[in-house]
Parts: sequence; structure tokens; C-alpha cells
Amino acid sequence: MGTIHQLVRDHGREAARELVPEEDRRLVDLAAEILANPSSAFNITYSGFCLTALPHKALDDSAKWERQGHNVSLLIEPGSLPDGRGGFKQFGVPYGSRARLIMLYLQTRAIQTGCPEVELGGSMRDWMSRMGVPIGGSSYRVVRDQADRISACHLTFSWHGPDAGRGAKFSKESIVDGGIQLYEDDDTQPRLWVDTVRLSASFFKALREHPVPIWEPALKSISSRSMAIDLYVWLSYRLHSLSKPMPITWSALYAQFGAGYKNLFQFKPRLIESLKFVLAVYPDAKVTLEGDGVVLHHSPSPVPEKAPRGILR
Repeated sequence: MGTIHQLVRDHGREAARELVPEEDRRLVDLAAEILANPSSAFNITYSGFCLTALPHKALDDSAKWERQGHNVSLLIEPGSLPDGRGGFKQFGVPYGSRARLIMLYLQTRAIQTGCPEVELGGSMRDWMSRMGVPIGGSSYRVVRDQADRISACHLTFSWHGPDAGRGAKFSKESIVDGGIQLYEDDDTQPRLWVDTVRLSASFFKALREHPVPIWEPALKSISSRSMAIDLYVWLSYRLHSLSKPMPITWSALYAQFGAGYKNLFQFKPRLIESLKFVLAVYPDAKVTLEGDGVVLHHSPSPVPEKAPRGILR
């Protein structure tokens, strides 16, 4: 990927596209857009989500989700919300790129304002539009479903090993108190999101203690690719803190990112494809492919001078 960025710098976008295989021309376009983007906008996520992740695809509504990351474990349990008729409706755990974007918005606004109460309304609508998420129709229904799942589910993050003191353990806590109310965007309800939502006290505390900045233009470029989002936030968190090269085996990558794939044979090409997109939007990332997996090398943070003091850790 470093070669693609250098080709763009040396020859320009159009000439660089002619110097790579046809299947890599989309990567040249992404690399050129990122190199030319002067934006200092960034988003925030909790460090635990850099080492574990939500599912890529829907599970059964009653199924729990468990993932093991580097010195951290994540458990997400499905929950229920009032159905408006005196009963309750069960929702499965959140999944896919839209759930990740909603979570990133909630965390970013909470850190920016220093308050667990997050404005929805036009602010969230504008941000989702910046991420390239169309508002309305089938896209609205997907976003509303993921918002309900986030509202209903319960989280357990458990840190262990050398990093145990760097995270927080909290069990069966909701991400938000109450629910995220979404409304149809029509003549009688001109705004899609209204009112506010409050992050739970324990999740907000953990987020404030361990925030990780994510460069917004890079996120936008991969906003429809859930595995690429996971890889990008992982590398954003890991690379700048390394003091020496760190090999990661294919088996370890499969354990962290490969849920939903039957075996390593199916997972490996999908990870390599996603990694190419991530490296295209993270020009300074130094990641090499080896026979047994990948090797991470110390790299500058994607937002070294764009995050306010105290955010980078």
C-alpha cells in the first residue's frame, strides 16, 4: 500500500491508476482522496471496541455475542424494549456497519461535549450524511433497527492480563439509559432524530477514561465495510503505541475478526481485502503480510495532531 501512495504522490491520481492492476484502481482513488484531504475532523471510540467488535451479520434474536481480543473480552446480551402495547419486544445484538456508525456518533458527541446526554436531531442526521449513509427508505429502517438493538442490549467488558488496569469491567450495563427514539422523516415529522439519549454512567466513565480518536475522512471512506471499520480502529489504537514489531497470527486474527466465517480458509481472503482498504485510508500505517499472519510496526497515529490534549494515550 505504501507503493500506491507513493505512486499517487509521484505521478498523480490518473497516471497512478494506469500503473496498477485494474482491481487496485479503487484503492488508488481512495489513497488519492485521503492524501488530498486536509480535514482535522475526528471521531471517538472506547478502547475496548478497538480490541473486540460487534458481529458483522445478524444473529438469532436470543443469541449472545462473545469475543476475545488482546487482554479483553466482550459479551453482548440481547434485551427487550416496550412495544407500545403494554408488552415487550426482544431485539438481537447490534451488528454491521450501521450499528458501528451509530455507536461512534454517540461516543464522539459525549466526549466532545463532556456530557453523557447526547443530542440526536439534526446533529446526528448531519453526521450520518457526512458518513455517506442515506436517510430514508430502506436505509432508515436499517438504522432504526440497529438503534433499537443498541438501546436494548447489555454489555460486559472484562479486561485481563497486563492491560487489566487500563480498562473498566462492567457487567450487564446498557449502553444507553432508555431508548433511542427514531421517527419517520415526513411532512409531519421533519426531523429523523429528536430529543436526546443518555449513555449509561458506567459506559460513559469508561469512555472518558479510555477514548481513542479515529480520523473522520478515513472512516467515511470505509463506512459501509464493517470489517474494515474494525481493522481501522484496531490499527489506530495499536500501531502508534508499539515499541517493536508485533507478529499476529492468522489464527489470532480469525479469533478477533472472523466471527461469521466457517473457517480460516474462508476468512483469510476477506481480511486481506479489508486490510487493503484500511491501508489505503491510513497512509502512515506499517503492516506487512507474512506467511503466518501479519506484522504490525510502529506507525504514527492517523490523528497525531488533530485530537485535543488528553485524548491520545
